[in-house]
Amino acid sequence: MTITVLDSYSAMKQILQAPVADRKGMLRAMLEPTTGMYRYFPGEVDLVAFHRQSAGFPLDRDEQRCLDALETLAAADAWKRMQRAVDDAAAVLLAATPGFRAPDITVLLALGDPGDTNFMGPSLGVTGFGGISGYITITLWPDPENLERLECTAVHELHHNLRYSPGGVVWDPMTVTVGEHVVGEGLADAFARELYGDDLGYARLGVPTLHDDESFTKVVSGLNITGMQNFAAWVHGDTIAEHLGVTPVGLPTGAGYSAGNRLVDAYLAATGKSAAEALHADSAEVIATALAANR
Repeated sequence: MTITVLDSYSAMKQILQAPVADRKGMLRAMLEPTTGMYRYFPGEVDLVAFHRQSAGFPLDRDEQRCLDALETLAAADAWKRMQRAVDDAAAVLLAATPGFRAPDITVLLALGDPGDTNFMGPSLGVTGFGGISGYITITLWPDPENLERLECTAVHELHHNLRYSPGGVVWDPMTVTVGEHVVGEGLADAFARELYGDDLGYARLGVPTLHDDESFTKVVSGLNITGMQNFAAWVHGDTIAEHLGVTPVGLPTGAGYSAGNRLVDAYLAATGKSAAEALHADSAEVIATALAANR
């Protein structure tokens, strides 16, 4: 397999310095290599509109702030760090899953929108999407904590990508459960922690609720719920769900991540597996094993 981290630094710098009227077309060209990520969407996806909906950097304001942030990423060697991280992590995952043929992967790192209150607030200035085989996008604002965790963010999404690639776990939008999503997040975090340690490996979103037993019990009560439209509330929590127009269920931000970590840690402890070896573990088995161990 070959993993290509796109040179979005040069593209974003050119976009942010271009006349406003030219920026949409330039952004569309930058995003074009990720078009295959949207192959399951009905109809043709407007890449620029999706960029905006996903808290990508703005095209008509905050230019200097974004240019300064872009230079912060460059000074941190973000693109080379991500390339090394995903290459090294892929080698670990493939060694642990003999016979699995991983796809080539395109990775896009994009600046986030500093004016998006949900992105900069509850989402802590970072979002990632690696669930569609062959593509990873990470939208990030380079505050010190996000920069420090850059490798962890990248390998977390890589674990997702290889989990849901052909030959792995099938994500069927009609039948997939909250439990699969929660376990997937827990496994991806566990993998990042195996490589980089607990201080950095946890997704920041779920850290505050790691020891919240009430939230854990609530998430466990919803593990069999199907319908992806419900997942934001169960995994990301009420605040982010409401921002997305999803009905809240009474959970704090990141509760699904912390619950996933607790379930996966119990499963890995009970089975002696690593998160790399558990890349394609059945989520129902993970949950059953973990809950039995916690009784």
